[in-house]
Amino acid sequence: MRHRWGLAATSVVLLLAAGCGSGGDVDGDLTDNWGAMAPATVFKPVAGTCHLANFAVAGPRATYEEANCDVLHRTETVFVGEYEAPAVDGAEPPENTSAGAKAAYESCDQKTSAYVGGQWRDARLWIGVTHPSPAAWTGGARWFRCEVVELDSIEDDGALTQREGSLRNALAGGTSELMLTCYAIEMQDSGSIDTMPPAECTDKHNAEYVGVWNAPEKASYPKGDATWEEFHDGCRGLVADFVDVPEDGDLRYRTGVVSLPGNTDVWAQGDHSVRCYLWLDGTELTTSLKGKGTKALPVQYK
Repeated sequence: MRHRWGLAATSVVLLLAAGCGSGGDVDGDLTDNWGAMAPATVFKPVAGTCHLANFAVAGPRATYEEANCDVLHRTETVFVGEYEAPAVDGAEPPENTSAGAKAAYESCDQKTSAYVGGQWRDARLWIGVTHPSPAAWTGGARWFRCEVVELDSIEDDGALTQREGSLRNALAGGTSELMLTCYAIEMQDSGSIDTMPPAECTDKHNAEYVGVWNAPEKASYPKGDATWEEFHDGCRGLVADFVDVPEDGDLRYRTGVVSLPGNTDVWAQGDHSVRCYLWLDGTELTTSLKGKGTKALPVQYK
């Protein structure tokens, strides 16, 4: 035991001598010639980029990967913003229904329409907001990403699909194949949509997209007949303007309507927009009814 302790003590003495000795060209100051370390930086995503991964509400740095927009991809970042007070002072990213989340969604709404060259709701598109992961938020990240994706259909918001090519200015001119036009709707006995395949307006169809109605801010997400009727009335007003028929008591006997709000998640973020379609049960159309007037849309259900 005395022998082992003696070796240990000798080792300590040698280490101390090596660390403190000064000789030759060594000046004894270990830090005077070192450059200062660069300040820590927080990762921030880039706008105008495409991504292979599916949309996600939280975007950790480890899963962030940019892709060429000319290859198959799922999402495209149209804008990267910064949360403002009081959201920036929170311990975690803003909750879906918070004022900060609603402000970010509203910003993404406007930025997306500017990016794609037209109202994105007039097309088979959907938007979402991605925020930093909780760990990144703790590290100081305060950005949000505005993501736009293509849908395979518009019924019940459709499913996100892969696409080739950027969506930048894709709706400019209003001639994109993404634009909502005419449809051949089949209904279930319950009154819900069974299928809603798109159709050329010169082919047989029974429904046509007429625009977006914005429900009042205090409106409830539709559940029962009464709340749905409020939405249908709003859409009928758009039908009247689209076809150029009177918005009077006879309007409900000229046409049915299909009213499609977004899902409950975007509704909670303040998006109360409703896509509206005229719908003629048992009638086959072979032309658009835009501006065609009362002769094209007579009273027929009374």
